[in-house]
Parts: sequence; C-alpha cells; structure tokens
Amino acid sequence: MASPQNFVSKLTALVVDDNIINRKIHQKMLNKFGVKSQGVENGKEAVDIHWRGQKFDLILMDMDMPIMNGIEATKELRAMGICSTIVGVSSRSMEDEILKFMEAGLDEYQEKPLNNAILSSILGKITPTV
Repeated sequence: MASPQNFVSKLTALVVDDNIINRKIHQKMLNKFGVKSQGVENGKEAVDIHWRGQKFDLILMDMDMPIMNGIEATKELRAMGICSTIVGVSSRSMEDEILKFMEAGLDEYQEKPLNNAILSSILGKITPTV
C-alpha cells in the first residue's frame, strides 16, 4: 500500500487567485507537499483550462476576482460536471458571503491565509482522480 506521501505526490492542484503573491505562496506550499500545481488569475481562466481538457484533484478558488469571480466559476465548473475538490479560499468572513460561496458548489471554505496544517487537512480528504 502506498504511503500517504506517495499518495499526495500524485495529486494535482489548480490555484485560482488574481493576487500573484497569494497564488505563488499557495503553489509553493502545495509543492512542498509534493502536489503538482498550476496557477491562473481568474475564474474564467479556471473554466477555460478545464474546457481544454485539463483535470485537477484540487482547486483552490479565491472569491473576489475580476472577469469571473469564484462563485461564478465554481457554479460553471460544477455545471460542466467537474468533480474536483473545490476549496474556497478568501479573506471574507461574513457568514452570508461564505454561505453563498459554499452554495455555488464548494466542498470546503477556508479563510486566507492558508497554513501547512490547513493544507495538510485539505489534502488528506482528497481522493485522486485516476
């Protein structure tokens, strides 16, 4: 049986955030866990990359972005049949905003900034796509 580290290292992630610093930090954290990651600037880019056939085990989705926000992108991805684990990551803390984001199709919501313990917990819940 594969060790948890081997399992995690087979995972792929898409980091969707308009802030390049947040995007790079989350990608660096994922890479430390052995997760292959890619970053895009907005929800439309996240949808487009899936239309082109790329698949990810995990999508870290920011809420507030230009062109297409995280709520719209999450709804669109779910409507396309994307079953990836989608975790909303935002600095928003208003309960009604978080609820609206969750109802779009999130699996989980986490407040920024993520830390290694939170990311480890998220990764531990993912079943890799085969």
